[in-house]
Amino acid sequence: MLSTRFLLRAAIWVLLILALNVEMSFSQSNQQLQKTIETQAELVLIPGGEFVMGKDDEGDCSPAHKVYVDSFYMDKYEVTNAQYLEFCKETGRALPEFWGMKQFRSGPDFPDHPVVGISWRDANAYAEWAGKRLPAEAEWECAARGGLVGMNYPQGNELDSAQANHTLADLEGTVAVGGFAPNGYGLHDMAGNVWEWVADYYDGAYHKSSPYRNPTGPEKGKLKVIRGGGWHSGPSCNRVYYRNALPPNWVDFAVGFRCAKDFR
Repeated sequence: MLSTRFLLRAAIWVLLILALNVEMSFSQSNQQLQKTIETQAELVLIPGGEFVMGKDDEGDCSPAHKVYVDSFYMDKYEVTNAQYLEFCKETGRALPEFWGMKQFRSGPDFPDHPVVGISWRDANAYAEWAGKRLPAEAEWECAARGGLVGMNYPQGNELDSAQANHTLADLEGTVAVGGFAPNGYGLHDMAGNVWEWVADYYDGAYHKSSPYRNPTGPEKGKLKVIRGGGWHSGPSCNRVYYRNALPPNWVDFAVGFRCAKDFR
């Protein structure tokens, strides 16, 4: 018969092996998550130059007017739950409003989905922490157009369910970033998935008096601009020139953001 001492030693070795395997698995998962976060943080260079911003006879989106923006970098993807969680861990900032709610695909179970439930102030704080900034509204529209001229959407004049996550796609929530084809500049989800906070204050008449070179919006206001439409919006709200706005402390299940960075 096997001695009690032998059985005890064998049990200890089994437990040590199991613990080592768990540790290795955990380490590999962390490495994979870190690699995913680094990939999601990829920036794309947006070439500077003149473009036509807005559209005539479209309310606060009019008039169409020429704008010049310097070259800048833009996040290839919307900021994800995984990226925002790292920010919260390092800074102690509170988790988003809907964190852990599966119906909004918010939380660690959806690492590749765009973060929602964050205010403009949250988005701005994240951008500063990441060494970036929120894009100006003019930069955002320039990037969303992807080099196309006079088109309604990032990929042309029409938008169907195969091109973006909006109401007609019937996906009932956000999807992982990059799930749809990019625009001409290589940016994903510039229409649909989530609305995106930009840096500017909102003024419904701003297009009528906007500076030609690198406009940054009015100096003050009560609302901050959001762009790009989202999963909860119809095609009209996903047009590249369409403007909307919310109070800077507002949180929403369909509003997220992406960052920009100066080109040096």
